[in-house]
Amino acid sequence: MLTQVTTNASLQARKNAACAQGIGTLTPHFTARADNAELWDVEGRRFVDFASGIATLATGHRHPRIVAAVRAQLDDFHHTCFHVTPYEEYVALCEQLNRVVPGPSAKKSALFTTGAEAIENAMKVARAATGRSGVVAFSGAFHGRTFMGMALTGKVAPYKAGFGPMPGDVWHVPFPAAPLGVTVDDSIAALDRLFKTDVDPQRVAAIVIELVQGEGGFYVAPPALMEHLRAECDRHGILLVVDEIQTGFGRTGKLFALEHYGIEADLVTTAKSLAGGFPLSALTGRAELMDATRVGSLGGTYAGNPLAVAAALETMRVIEDEGLVARARMLGERLRACLAALRTEVPRICDVRGLGAMVAVEFRDPHSGEPDAEFTKRVHAAGLERGLLLLTCGVHGNVVRFLFPLTIPEAVFEEGLGLLAESIRAANV
Repeated sequence: MLTQVTTNASLQARKNAACAQGIGTLTPHFTARADNAELWDVEGRRFVDFASGIATLATGHRHPRIVAAVRAQLDDFHHTCFHVTPYEEYVALCEQLNRVVPGPSAKKSALFTTGAEAIENAMKVARAATGRSGVVAFSGAFHGRTFMGMALTGKVAPYKAGFGPMPGDVWHVPFPAAPLGVTVDDSIAALDRLFKTDVDPQRVAAIVIELVQGEGGFYVAPPALMEHLRAECDRHGILLVVDEIQTGFGRTGKLFALEHYGIEADLVTTAKSLAGGFPLSALTGRAELMDATRVGSLGGTYAGNPLAVAAALETMRVIEDEGLVARARMLGERLRACLAALRTEVPRICDVRGLGAMVAVEFRDPHSGEPDAEFTKRVHAAGLERGLLLLTCGVHGNVVRFLFPLTIPEAVFEEGLGLLAESIRAANV
């Protein structure tokens, strides 16, 4: 009897038949196994992973210490629901987050499952603590696919299109981005105008911002903007909510991107690399704010799952023990140097930006200056053809962002840089 051979094509056909169309996939390659910064598909094809599950794997695929921590937890128990019978590990992780999230204020934390849940609960806490309803976010932002997450997100397609009215009292101002022609002064003026013409700042509970926009194109919030937002929040009694879901845990060359700015946020959301790829998120904030909601109003059945919590506690030890924060700075510098060298021969490279290892390259037509999404697609396709996994982003789809594991072996990183240069040159032909 013949055994059916599993191929990418056969799995793609099954996916198309069984899975909802709205669940998109970036590549037609189905993963069979992975190790650190390498992936193999079901046909044995190897890839250098410069995506790491959209920034969830700062510590790489299957870090042995994290795998061991999860296995040890599995031998004890894998789920009770913290609301029913609590467990020490949840408390220990909250204590650790309270220590490491930047700022001198006394803090408390709550654990959830996804980044979107962390954002949703940040809005609940902000509204409960202030007694206000309004929220201000930024163009190009991505804060999740739940309805409040979509409302805060500053990008229509594919996130908001076709889903009808968004939750009310959510407002947007432009995010500073030189390639998009938006300056810090433009953003500050837009916020000032918003408060004068559309919403009373005394009705605003929170201003929500990513310090490096993820889906929006890896534009970095300028220090002058953050200083202004902190001052405006203090002036009007608004809470400053910083979304560190993608930037957190070493990616930017600091444990948190906030450390680049020297200010304190009132609430901070984390997820992605918090638990080394296991589903876990957190909301950490000033203790008096976190205690503003009623008992039982925060949480969820799977929130703070014991396996994910065990992974998170070990992930934070690995980041410290292996010096991954410093390594992010070093890897980012080398990636920037690679891209800078390519600018002389590839005029479509209009900008290279980022913090630490959270780097992006933006492509535009050198003659018209228009965003070049087609060229970006060619770079992505050329990378895939050569065995390099890349991610695109940006409101115009003309940016490649780099999110390789911070544990990536030296030889694999050098190989990846070589494949990246080849891919950009191939797209430029």
